[in-house]
Amino acid sequence: MNYWQPKLELMERSELEELQLKRLKSIAEKVYNSVPFYRNKFKEAGVSPDDIKSLNDLSKLPTTRKQNLRENYPFGLFAVPLDEVVRVHASSGTTGKPTVVGYTARDIETWSDLMARDFVMAGVRKGDIFQNAVNYGFFTGGLGVHYGIERMGAMAVPSGVGNTNRQLEIMMDFGVTVLHCTPSYALYLAETAKANGVVDKLKLRIGCFGAEPWSDEARKELEEALNIKAYDSYGLSEMMGPGVAFECQEQNGLHIWEDHFLIEILDNNEQPCAPGEPGELVVTSLTKEAMPLIRYHTGDVTYIMEEKCSCGRTSRKLHRFLGRADDMLIVRGINVFPSQIEDVLVSIPEIGNYFQVVVDRKKHGLDEISIQVELKDEAFTGELADLARIRKITEDKLKSVLNVRSRIELVEKGSIPRTAGKSKKVVDLRDVYAKDERAKGKS
Repeated sequence: MNYWQPKLELMERSELEELQLKRLKSIAEKVYNSVPFYRNKFKEAGVSPDDIKSLNDLSKLPTTRKQNLRENYPFGLFAVPLDEVVRVHASSGTTGKPTVVGYTARDIETWSDLMARDFVMAGVRKGDIFQNAVNYGFFTGGLGVHYGIERMGAMAVPSGVGNTNRQLEIMMDFGVTVLHCTPSYALYLAETAKANGVVDKLKLRIGCFGAEPWSDEARKELEEALNIKAYDSYGLSEMMGPGVAFECQEQNGLHIWEDHFLIEILDNNEQPCAPGEPGELVVTSLTKEAMPLIRYHTGDVTYIMEEKCSCGRTSRKLHRFLGRADDMLIVRGINVFPSQIEDVLVSIPEIGNYFQVVVDRKKHGLDEISIQVELKDEAFTGELADLARIRKITEDKLKSVLNVRSRIELVEKGSIPRTAGKSKKVVDLRDVYAKDERAKGKS
């Protein structure tokens, strides 16, 4: 069993919690003294850093949300002078201002070590050739992963995004053994490799996939199609980037590095969820220098797996992420998560890995869900009766899980657009309908 930082990865639980408390006190004092936003939030909550006597006192501290980062754009939450910040990253900013995060030189070192931990844990070795097929630039997945590859000594191949045939050519020519990209793009790479008849020319053995939820069925398909072991990755730019949590070779939950991140799972009322109960992951950064965040609401839904892991690492594991709290759709008064839909779809043998949910509001005022799903090649028999049977089975299963009727549209494999980034699984047209209705009312 290989470890990158064995002393920290195998630390006794009591020693780890002692370290967490020490770091929590330090980071609370740092933001109180250096960040006006937090000083005001602490005062509003009636707490000070001196009130932290145990880890249980974390719940006394104020929370932070993405909107707070936008309100303090670009550098209002930085806890160090700008001349100590050696790099910034930012979100795409599709809604309002982007969220900007900063890094000191030590932050970059910490991040590189966390990524190295992840890769060594998944079985990456010094002699591996590691293709990083994600966007470089403001997106943290490019440089964050790149520095981790170099840190642990593998060869980094910064292929970036797009040009799928060129990506496959690089894999073959360079003898690439490890691939990092989004799972949806990995599926497209696998499809293209199979169509081009080049799967046998690939030397891949490990795939590291993240940035979007993906199913066990997708993992199985990727492992079989590319002859790899596929590992799930979790990160968010507000905490560091990729590397916050990662699967070990057990492939059963993601170890979150608790010497750097203090975690809570909270319900909609910001109360702790019961053990094993899914809720929103809330994270406090314990070691970030440039922009530490207190009790940051990630918007990601998961739960803590308390059982010890046979890999020996003592950090707790998070269940594979179930989706986004803010991806929740309210349809006819019922809460619907895309992850629920995906769980049903992947349980039906004839259905492939790609789907797209469209929610619309028709003229009669009722919300309607329609779901485009791709069938596997072998499911297209040419018989209308077979298609009707698959459609009915799918609609009935979804109705029993969601408690709302949905309309299924079966399409051929390849019909739903592929992307090198995150796949767009939900299209909500209700705002468009509402704007049209308002415009009609004014005319």
